[in-house]
Amino acid sequence: MYGKEANLKEQIIEEYKDDLVRLLKYLPFLEQKGGKDVQDYYEGDGENKVIPVPVYDSTLLGFVKEARSTKFMYRNYPYVYRKWKMPDAKAERIAMESATLRDIDLFRGIISKYVLGGQTRAKLWTEAVEERIFVTALARMKSLMFDHGRTPVQ
Repeated sequence: MYGKEANLKEQIIEEYKDDLVRLLKYLPFLEQKGGKDVQDYYEGDGENKVIPVPVYDSTLLGFVKEARSTKFMYRNYPYVYRKWKMPDAKAERIAMESATLRDIDLFRGIISKYVLGGQTRAKLWTEAVEERIFVTALARMKSLMFDHGRTPVQ
């Protein structure tokens, strides 16, 4: 039984470690930013006022673009939310803190909700930064994958 468990963990690490390393370069940025720091509104110049359009920090947009191209994207993320019964950001953080490496789909679902959902409701990107969802997900996955003698390859 233990051998199968160790083998599964190694498979998960092997499959996701490269994508995680790509996203970890954004962790310092995400740790120091609050939600309002990554979003502003453009309303036009002078008398030419327009409907306010959200404008996002370029580093946040870089993170979103990078995340979209990783194996962490999971289009069926609503299933993860039903399975884990996560009604809000607090429940998401609690679930991530208690998750193990075998729960990689939890991390995939949460990251996908905010990255993919943010493409149609961009306030989700700001909310994920403000509620420290991206920080919690990346830090916890880093801990699970690399804090046991492994070092991330840069």
